Amino acid sequence: MIKNKVIKNIANAILIFLLNLKANYTLKIYQKIVKYKKIFEVKMDYKKELINLISSQKLPLNEDLDADSGVKFYMQNTTSEFCSTLYQPSFCVVLQGAKTLFFNKKYLHYDSDSYLISTTYIPAKIKIEQPAPNTPYMGFVVKFTLEQIYEIIKEIDDDRIYNRKNVKDGFCISPLKDDMLEPIYRLAKSIASGTYSKFIENLIIKEIIYMLLQTNGDLLKEYVLEGNLANQVIKVIEHIKLNYFENINIKELSRKIGISESSLYQNFKKITSLSPIQYQKMLRLEEAKSMLTYTNEGIGDIAFKVGYESPSQFSREYVRMFGVQPKIHANILKQE
Repeated sequence: MIKNKVIKNIANAILIFLLNLKANYTLKIYQKIVKYKKIFEVKMDYKKELINLISSQKLPLNEDLDADSGVKFYMQNTTSEFCSTLYQPSFCVVLQGAKTLFFNKKYLHYDSDSYLISTTYIPAKIKIEQPAPNTPYMGFVVKFTLEQIYEIIKEIDDDRIYNRKNVKDGFCISPLKDDMLEPIYRLAKSIASGTYSKFIENLIIKEIIYMLLQTNGDLLKEYVLEGNLANQVIKVIEHIKLNYFENINIKELSRKIGISESSLYQNFKKITSLSPIQYQKMLRLEEAKSMLTYTNEGIGDIAFKVGYESPSQFSREYVRMFGVQPKIHANILKQE
């Protein structure tokens, strides 16, 4: 027992050393050390351990760990109705309960046996389901950027796409293996014990991306690597997201990324379920909703800030999307 503890301490020391290296293949070596450490550890049910940590309320729930954190833990005590949301590029896991998405006129369902990857900023309607009455829904989300994925691809030196497919929608649901929860358990444990650091979180996100590349590598590479159609469309999505308050010129955007207007329109809609103009409108209205919730600005000021030239047009489109006048919605949102 003492010998195993000594070996584990040595492995920990090597891990800390590796965290400070900038050389190539650091992540691969890190993975091997983590695997070696597991030999000397009792097999754990990481799903159960994460549920216990969330239940203990030792983790910040339904909020970011810090201003630019990539990890968020969730707990909800009620089954929700469908509500609109904007997914970010992320790895989404249900630990207890289930989640249903309505996207592109179809339903996507995943529970504690599967996970969802969102490849970009995608609007959807979601419904959260409790596993049973008086038993809360629990889960977590790990957000990442396409740049982070690209850095891992460079580090492991594998940019080959083995099974190239036509562009599909931006969501992917896959079976969840228990070892994919182990890095998150380590992060959650560090938060609960007060030893959390942003440095460790960043490395754990890299480790998760590495795992996702083993199971969904072709999909992620299509979106990340230059020259692929999905990557070209992603550039337009990100441009619109950053400049949603400005008028967009589809002809100019298609020229910049080197594809025809019809191809951009068709593949943009495949990934997001919306046309570029519809996508921009959704971003504007979601931002307006956020401003109504967290600020006391007037309806006219908010309309102009998110890109509308007419407050009356803004109000009409807001009602069309959310079913209620913005002023009334503001009062409801602030009470919630």
